[in-house]
Amino acid sequence: MSTNPLSDTAPPEPAATVPFRTVLFSMVVLWATYFILTTLRSVVMDFGLQFELGWRRLLVTGAGVLLTLVLWLLLRLFDNRALWLKISAAIALALPVALVIGQVNYLVFKDMTSAMEQAYAQKNNLNLKRDESGNLLVEVPAAQDPSGATQTVIIEPAETYGDFWRKLLDVALGRYFLLLAWASTYFALLAGVQARASQRREEQFRSAAKAAELRSLRYQVNPHFLFNTLNSLSALVMTNKADSAERMIQTISRFYRHSLATEPTADVSLRDEFDLQKLYLDIETVRFPTRLVTKFNLPLDLEECRVPGMILQPLVENSVKYAVSPVSRAVTITLTAREEFDRLVITVGDDGPGVPQGTAHGFGIGLANVRDRLEARFGPDIAFSSAPVPGGYCTEIRIPLSRPRHA
Repeated sequence: MSTNPLSDTAPPEPAATVPFRTVLFSMVVLWATYFILTTLRSVVMDFGLQFELGWRRLLVTGAGVLLTLVLWLLLRLFDNRALWLKISAAIALALPVALVIGQVNYLVFKDMTSAMEQAYAQKNNLNLKRDESGNLLVEVPAAQDPSGATQTVIIEPAETYGDFWRKLLDVALGRYFLLLAWASTYFALLAGVQARASQRREEQFRSAAKAAELRSLRYQVNPHFLFNTLNSLSALVMTNKADSAERMIQTISRFYRHSLATEPTADVSLRDEFDLQKLYLDIETVRFPTRLVTKFNLPLDLEECRVPGMILQPLVENSVKYAVSPVSRAVTITLTAREEFDRLVITVGDDGPGVPQGTAHGFGIGLANVRDRLEARFGPDIAFSSAPVPGGYCTEIRIPLSRPRHA
């Protein structure tokens, strides 16, 4: 089964969209602001009939929210288009929606015109009325008439078809810019959602690339080890050491069963990593029964710390190759773990000859592999050194201390 997080079988990621709850909240806030400001304007200018105007204004506000939802449904069609196309769509689509809102506003407040005229007349002690043609008339004292007679004056001509459209366009224009302001807010929210989705995708690709790098480096270890052990096994068979060869085959089997049980990029407990190296050294003990001595120093409180799987394998192999193999005396390989200032420090050392003369025992393939895997896993937050020391050779790893979280 493929473990690639970007596998072809994975379902495609849905397009980034602004959650409906957020969209609706932005509309309600916009139109609530409109309602509050127009109500304050009505109170300050003392239009009167505040209750009758208020519930009608609230009705227009509700209609505005619903029609803005219609505008949103249309703008959603352009979510994944270029910015200039989104802006063009908002400019074009907001106009008919604004005209509809203006028409709703006209119908809702139409019957308030007569009531407001009468309220104004009572407040200012005037006699206002409309004639059959719809002209607004007021009675005023006749000029130069001492008898107190009055005359009727037209103060507002009857509304014409052109007047109706001018008023409608005047209201719609205000709502048009209101809708454009909301559309700008929506595009800003959409850009934020798309940016976060793009960042998540980038992190997924970066994680996949790092996993691929770790997997590649891990796979470099297995063939290298297999080559060495098969050579050792061949040598035992050729020297007629059948019992030793059989014991090595059994140990190799346990080693691979243990090492292949985990995913190549997964971390393992430090205890499992030490156990794996014990198995490997058991294999090498078959080759060097009198020359190879091992010591393991793993404190109980560090056993569950997490490390990359098989990270110590190249280091232990180097000690066998450069410390045990070239000499005829007993050589001790020591694996130690300790904690220093919230860092996990692991050392692989031996009391062999250090760097044999004429041997390029430095950052070769094995050591470079370990260093690269550590950097791929932890970034620059590591320390890695490998050098001769008095009485042998020592490689030290310093990585962040990581323990599993317990429920």
